[in-house]
Amino acid sequence: MALPPAVAADLRAAGVPLQDDLPLARKTWWRVGGPADGWAEVGEIGVLSRALAICDQARVPVFPMGNASNLLVGDGGVRGLVVRLTEGLSTAEPDSGDPPILRVGGGLRLVSLLARAQREGWTGLEMLAGVPGTVGGAVRMNAGTRLGEISDVLLGITVLLPDGRVAELPATALHLSYRHADVPDRAIVVAARLRTTGADPQESAEKVAEHLDYRARTQPVDVPTCGSTFRNPPGDSAGRLIEAAGLKGYRVGAAEVSAKHANFVVNLGGATATQIRAVIDEMIRRVALHAGVVLVPEVHFVGDQA
Repeated sequence: MALPPAVAADLRAAGVPLQDDLPLARKTWWRVGGPADGWAEVGEIGVLSRALAICDQARVPVFPMGNASNLLVGDGGVRGLVVRLTEGLSTAEPDSGDPPILRVGGGLRLVSLLARAQREGWTGLEMLAGVPGTVGGAVRMNAGTRLGEISDVLLGITVLLPDGRVAELPATALHLSYRHADVPDRAIVVAARLRTTGADPQESAEKVAEHLDYRARTQPVDVPTCGSTFRNPPGDSAGRLIEAAGLKGYRVGAAEVSAKHANFVVNLGGATATQIRAVIDEMIRRVALHAGVVLVPEVHFVGDQA
C-alpha cells in the first residue's frame, strides 16, 4: 500500500524526505514486520511540524518509531506515515546549571547518550545503561533497569501535537509510573530535559560497566529480541513465572522463548511477527493457568497482523 498521492505530494513539497512502502523488518530489533505506507527520517522540528499538520488535515495516521526495540510490527505493515527522528532531533547539549541540566533530542539513542555522558563526565544517567531505545521511547514507557528509571532524572519534555503545534510539559504532568507516562495522545516527544548529579565519573563508569556485564550474563543479547516481553507483576518476576510454567524453549516456527531468560522471545532466524505473537499469547495463557497471573506485555503491538 502507499499514502494517498495528494498527501505524499504535499509532504514532499514540505521538505519531508518520504519513502514509499519501506519494509520495516530492517528497522526493528526483532527483524520482522511488513512495510510502512510512508517512511521519513526527519531532523528538523519545522519539517516534522509541517508533516504532522499535513497528515492531521488529511486524517492520515502518523506513528513515531524510535529504535523499535520494544515493538512488534505486524506482518501486514503499518498504515500511514512512520517517522524516525534524526540529526537535529537526536542531539544532547548542556542547557544550564552545574551539574548541568541536559536538553536531549527525542530521537537520540540511549547508548549514544550514555557514551556522550561518559566522555563529558555527566553522571546520574546510569539507569539507562543497556536500554536499547531512544530518549522519546524511554520517556513514553518510563524506561529503566534495576538501577532506576528515566523518571528519576526527567524534568520535562517538548512534544509536537498532532496539528503540528509545540508544547512544553513538566515531568509532573506525565504522571510517571512503572513503564508508563501520560504523553498526550498522538504527540511526538521531540526533546527532554534531564538532570545530572555531579557524582564521581569513575564510580559512574564502574556502575555502568557492572550493570552491562550482568546484562550480558543473564540476557540473550546476541540474537534478535525485543528486550523484556512482559512487565514484572507486583512483587514478582515475569521471567520466574514463565519459567515455572515450563515455557523455556517453547517455539512456534522460528520464534522461541529464550532458554537464557524466559522473559525474552528470540528470533532464531526467519521468524514472522505472527509466530512471535503466537508465542507471546501462549506465554500469557500458560502463566495464567499455572499461576493465576495475567502478564501485561511491555512490548507494543503495531500495525496489521497478517
